[in-house]
Amino acid sequence: MTPDLASYRAFVPYPNAAVPNAASGLLTGLTFGVKDIFDVAGYLTGCGNPHMLAMSGIKTANAPVVDALLAAGAVFAGKTYTEELAFSMTGKNAHFGVPRNGAAPDRVSGGSSSGSASAVSNGLCDFALGTDTGGSVRAPASHCGLIGLRPTHARVSLDGCMPLSPGFDTCGWFTRDIETFARVGDVLLGEDTVALPAAPDAYLPREVLTGLPEPVAKVFSATLERLKPRFGSIESVDIMTPSTDALYWAFRYAQGFQAWQSHGVMIDRFDFQLGPGVRERFSWSRTITPAQNEESERVRKHFRENVLSMLGGGRIILMPTMPDVAPLLSDSDEALESYRNQAIKMLCVAGLGGCPQLSLPLMQIDGVPLGFSLIGPPGSDKGLIELGRRLLA
Repeated sequence: MTPDLASYRAFVPYPNAAVPNAASGLLTGLTFGVKDIFDVAGYLTGCGNPHMLAMSGIKTANAPVVDALLAAGAVFAGKTYTEELAFSMTGKNAHFGVPRNGAAPDRVSGGSSSGSASAVSNGLCDFALGTDTGGSVRAPASHCGLIGLRPTHARVSLDGCMPLSPGFDTCGWFTRDIETFARVGDVLLGEDTVALPAAPDAYLPREVLTGLPEPVAKVFSATLERLKPRFGSIESVDIMTPSTDALYWAFRYAQGFQAWQSHGVMIDRFDFQLGPGVRERFSWSRTITPAQNEESERVRKHFRENVLSMLGGGRIILMPTMPDVAPLLSDSDEALESYRNQAIKMLCVAGLGGCPQLSLPLMQIDGVPLGFSLIGPPGSDKGLIELGRRLLA
């Protein structure tokens, strides 16, 4: 028996309101979900938190990215659950539950764009909007066997969207197939400013790959061998300068400092009752000093300059999207937090560099999906999508 829509826990059960769309356009015939941190006229914007839900009020205008999709003929299917204040990566929301992973129902969907990934992976809509600050599109795409993009920073509008850490926040989306993904990209991305060769040279980040679990390293190596004809040279290099740990902490400090600037006043004023994990992350973010933030921005600037130099000439980076397949729903909070910290050491590359990263459903371990990622220079997003089309062919 097919479960009813509510059992997927993908869409927030708001009362239906009319959301008009154009009769025709590039996205005619497609339905889409919207992560519940974007404004949609006629709806609340709950942000995965009861306090934000209570204070939202019915919105009177759409976020520009929603307007663009409606103007292209796409049909709004509903607002999708998000992890609380978009500050988590597992898909578990202490207040509203856990969206179902359509590729592996016994495992987490990943977050914070959990409902969007659930809706698409379960076939409830054709595509869905998410956001990616530290991995909130890339992680669910990997876990749910979807295509997902963290675009070049600031390439897609985030007006009408709840901020978390504006220096890292991006608007991405999910689909099950590359043709639909490219159609959405044609609406949202505009033209690339950096061209990629048809068979770009690629780097493998030695420090990242050295620490992978054996099953992940094995499937990545086999996939890379199969895809080699699609690339020029492939070279293993050191990318994580000054060190993997330094970049991890630079990202954590900068993200946390900005997150507290975005939400700290409201959290204190209204005594937000935050769920496990999110509560601790905001408590820690409160303690980050301006000096720590300044040092993290110095490390970030140096790393970005190094990465952009390496990616000159349309080179790209290849790596698994996540350190492993999705954790089990039954895993402990401690195990999930450890997995999150491992993931940040990989996901921070694109975040600190401001680079686009495309996760493709090219790998599996015992039938559970694992994303294969392409990281390109800023402004090469559509080129990555076209390369993804060739890799998936």
